[in-house]
Parts: sequence; structure tokens; C-alpha cells
Amino acid sequence: MIRGVGMLTLAIETSCDETSCAVIKDGRQVLSNIISSQIDIHKRFGGVVPEIASRKHIESINNILQEALDTAEVGFKDIDLIAVTRGPGLIGALLVGLSTAKALAYGLNIPIVGVNHIEGHVCANFIDHKDLEPPFTCLIVSGGHTYLVQANGYTDYELIGRTRDDAAGEAFDKVARSIGLPYPGGPHIDRLAKIGNMESVAFPRVIIDEHTYDFSFSGLKTAVLNHLNQMKQKNEEIIVEDIAASFQAAVLDVLVDKSFRLAKERKSDKLVVAGGVAANEGLRTMMMERGKKEGIKVYYPSKILCTDNAAMIGAAGYFNYINGNVSDLGMKVMPNLDIK
Repeated sequence: MIRGVGMLTLAIETSCDETSCAVIKDGRQVLSNIISSQIDIHKRFGGVVPEIASRKHIESINNILQEALDTAEVGFKDIDLIAVTRGPGLIGALLVGLSTAKALAYGLNIPIVGVNHIEGHVCANFIDHKDLEPPFTCLIVSGGHTYLVQANGYTDYELIGRTRDDAAGEAFDKVARSIGLPYPGGPHIDRLAKIGNMESVAFPRVIIDEHTYDFSFSGLKTAVLNHLNQMKQKNEEIIVEDIAASFQAAVLDVLVDKSFRLAKERKSDKLVVAGGVAANEGLRTMMMERGKKEGIKVYYPSKILCTDNAAMIGAAGYFNYINGNVSDLGMKVMPNLDIK
């Protein structure tokens, strides 16, 4: 087999509260992508409980692994490469996936690649958009991360901007909880924002300064909480749809403006959106409308590939492998792993 041609990658993702295994052909073709979510378990706690997440991964991993192989109609002997998330994420959860991946690579005597979960989100776009190739500008926005990067190659990411405090997705969850919405809050805010008045409350657009591409959402979150407290003190009616719409608009305005400013600065005609918040309908609409206006093509994954999943890890592992980035069995999890 020529390296990278007809290659089957078995991928494992256990960075947070989804246990996922997938089989990917040549980095872009999904033969299977099985995801077992723990959302219903953690919902009662208002967020992910790390110890519970780790235990559920242990309970699920073998069954999910076998289901991925069965769905792809392949066996272990057909697999050429193991790809696994090594970070960032919850250390106990990561250890379940990495331990499983190491055992498979050792037993099958095949190479293993430790994948950066954040890069995996970017690579989800390579699965849905077969024509997409670097270079491009990319906004990565999720519950734990908000980054602006320039992708100069399939494994070459230049970090330009990042959040200085709360990630955008984290702010969504915290604001959602403050107005009585369940975890995870992002989809609920997005749903209510469609029927709310985004101009009802003038929440601040936190720019920091015009010379940086960094983000800050902590002040916006505090502004929402202060507004809610003032309304409660005055016994004024709180219209959650309007709060959701106004808050979401304040977040998206900043994300979109900075993304297109960077794309134009780098003379990029492609802008890629990745991460869990890439599923947000409001963000997708604003990005597409701005893209048409600016003459920049916007890419984002299907919603199932916006969530944590093993298919994106398989894609990232494949591109790392064909570019000579192979791990060894001594690699460790890196809960605070940053994007390169």
C-alpha cells in the first residue's frame, strides 16, 4: 500500500463526555462514526462531572469500538493506523481513550498518532468538504476554546487570537443557566434567539482593542447577570427570548467581525468555522451573509461533526501520519494541550 492511499484509520475520542470510535478511509471518507453521549447523565448536575465521565467511558469504550468496526464492515486486521485524542480534555477521560488506543496499536503492531482535539475540529471540515485545502483562516469556537488561527498546511496552524477568559461556548452555558435553561445551554439560546428581539438589550461588544485578535466574554457574561439582577430588583418581566437574542448577537458580532478582519488581512478567500458552536444557526447565517458580502467562501461541518466525535480525530490523525508525525507508545495525555 502506498502511504496514505487506501488507508483505514481507527479513531478514538474520549476527551470529555462523548465516547466515540470511527473508521476513516484516506482521511476524508467516513465508514463509521459511532458516538455515545453522556449529556442526559450530566444534565442533572448542570455540567460535566469528570469522575462520572471517566467511568462511563470505561463502561462504553469496548462496545462502541466493536460497533464502529461492524458498521464499517471491517475487522482489526484491516486497520492501518490508530488515531486517538491526547488532549486537551479531562485527564481521566483522555486516559481511557489513550490506553485503549495504545493496546490496539501494540497488539496489531501498527502506528499510532496522538491527535490534538482542537485540530480535530478543524479537520472535520475536510470530511464534509472534499475540495477544501489549506491555506485558510479558521475560527475554532467551542465550550472550552475560542481561537482564530491561520491554517498554512494540513498540520501547520498559526495561532493568531484566543480568548483571554471564558470561551464563547462556556459563556453560552453560563448565561443559559442564569435564565433557567438546561445544560448544554448553547442550543437552547440559539433556539430562543430566533424568536427574540436582539435589539432589546444593548449588551457590550467586547473588542479589547483594534490591534489584537484576542477575545473576552467574561465581561459580557457579567453584563447579562447584572441586567437580570436589576430587572429582578425592579420586579420587571424577564423575557428570556429577548435576553437570549441580545446576548447571542453580542457574541456573534465579535466572532464574525474578527474572523473576517483576519481573513482579509491574510488575503484568504476561505474562512473555516469549527467546534461545537459552529452548529449555532445564528453564527452560520451571519458567517454566510458576511462571506457573500466580502467575497470569502465560508465552510463549516455538518452538525454531527461539530460535536466531539472520532471521525474528525481520524481525519487529523491521517493528515499527521502522511506528514510524518507519528507517536510512540510512551506518549502521555496532555489535558492542557494547546494548538500549534
